[in-house]
Amino acid sequence: MSLRSILKGWVGEQSTSLGMWMFLDKQVYRRVQNVILPTTRGTTQIDHVVVSPFGVFVIETKNMKGWIFGRESDEKWTQVLFGNKYRFQNPLRQNYRHTKCLAEFLKIEHSFFHSIVFFIGDCRFKTPVPQNVMSSGLAAYIKKFTQPRLGLDRVAAIDSTLRAAIANPELSLQVHLSSLQSRHASTTVCPRCGARLHQRVARRGRSAGHAFLGCSRHPACGFTRDLA
Repeated sequence: MSLRSILKGWVGEQSTSLGMWMFLDKQVYRRVQNVILPTTRGTTQIDHVVVSPFGVFVIETKNMKGWIFGRESDEKWTQVLFGNKYRFQNPLRQNYRHTKCLAEFLKIEHSFFHSIVFFIGDCRFKTPVPQNVMSSGLAAYIKKFTQPRLGLDRVAAIDSTLRAAIANPELSLQVHLSSLQSRHASTTVCPRCGARLHQRVARRGRSAGHAFLGCSRHPACGFTRDLA
């Protein structure tokens, strides 16, 4: 992850934080941002967590411009900017893993979590997206959930646990970046799902005969990496 990517993400998080927090009652909703958690494959970073009696909202922010193409079931989504196409990981899948990691870390049921993907920047969705993917109306969407799920004591306990994680020097941004570099440099473990990587050979198309590393969970996980 480059410094440019980090700064771009930081700008997105600050914009999301300001816009959301202006319209949420601080007495009801507790916000924690830049949460880094330990996982079985290193660490993972969560942009925003909002803890409330109505559940735990996990928000993945994307700072992008241009047209966005993607369906809920797609492994990759596409950004089109100035005629160029850029593929990126389906943020719904990415955030699903965040909610699973958070549920395990907090030791509470996954059903208490709400996943949200929030795009900022001058972008437009060119394909239908689920209700929990949006580029505006974040606070209004959160306030649609009115069924109490968590008691006030539990909300306070979750908030305290997350703040303790943020203060933990063993879960710093530097540690997370080191974990990412190690994970993506591995030639034996899939950085996406943690399964084994196997050497494969393309059998068709222009890449026929080309050797590469592929996840052993294919087709459930479509991660591949060219051999050096």
